[in-house]
Amino acid sequence: MQKDLSKPIQLIVLAFVALLITTACGSQKYARKEFVKVRKEAPYDVIIVTGLPFGTAQEPGLIFTARMLWSKYLYDHHITKNIIYSGSAVSTPYYEGKLMKIMADSLGIPSDHTFSEIKAEHTTENVYYGMKMAHKMGFKKTGVAADPFQIKMLGKFLKVRCQNMTPIPIIYDSVIPDRRTYQTLLPKIDIRGAAADSTYIQLAERESFSERWRGTRGKHIKFEE
Repeated sequence: MQKDLSKPIQLIVLAFVALLITTACGSQKYARKEFVKVRKEAPYDVIIVTGLPFGTAQEPGLIFTARMLWSKYLYDHHITKNIIYSGSAVSTPYYEGKLMKIMADSLGIPSDHTFSEIKAEHTTENVYYGMKMAHKMGFKKTGVAADPFQIKMLGKFLKVRCQNMTPIPIIYDSVIPDRRTYQTLLPKIDIRGAAADSTYIQLAERESFSERWRGTRGKHIKFEE
C-alpha cells in the first residue's frame, strides 16, 4: 500500500511559511534602516514588485496582502512614480503579475502607472525580467519591493545582475498594523481577467525540485550583455 505523504508535505509547507513570516518580523530593523536610504533617493521611476499566488479559495494571503499594500504605500508617499508587478502563472492558473495589477487598480493606484510582467516563474526572474521591461519602457531609476527575507535572499543576484536596482524591503507595521485583520484590508476583485489559458500546467509538474532550485538561483535566465 502506498503511503499518503500529502499531510506531512502540507505540514512542512506551513512550517516553512511560518518561518518566512517569523524571519520577516525579525528583519524590521533592517527594513527600516534600508528605508531611510530609499527616502533619500526617492522618487524612483519604477519599482518591481515580486509576484506570488493570490492565496486559497480566492482569499489573499498575508504576504500577498503586504506586498500589495506596500506598493500602494510607496506610490502614495511618492517613493515611486510607477509599479511593475511581475509573475507568471506558477502555482495557480492565474498570472500573478496581471492579478496584482487588477488588485492595484482596485486599490486606487492609477492604472496608467501600473504594469504587469508575466514571464517570470522564479524570484530572480521577477527582478531581471521586470528590470528589462522597465528599461524598454524608458524607466531608469528602479527598485525592487518584497518582504525582507526575500530581499536578503536576492542580495548577491542584485549586486551581480541588477547593480543599479535599489532593494526596498516591506515595513510590515506601516501597512498591516494588526495581522489578525489582514484579510479585511484588500478589496474583493474579479480575478478572471488574470486567468491563464487551457494549456496551463503547474510549475511543480513541469520542473523537478532541482530544476526549480536552479530557477530560483537565476540559472534559467538567458542574460543579455
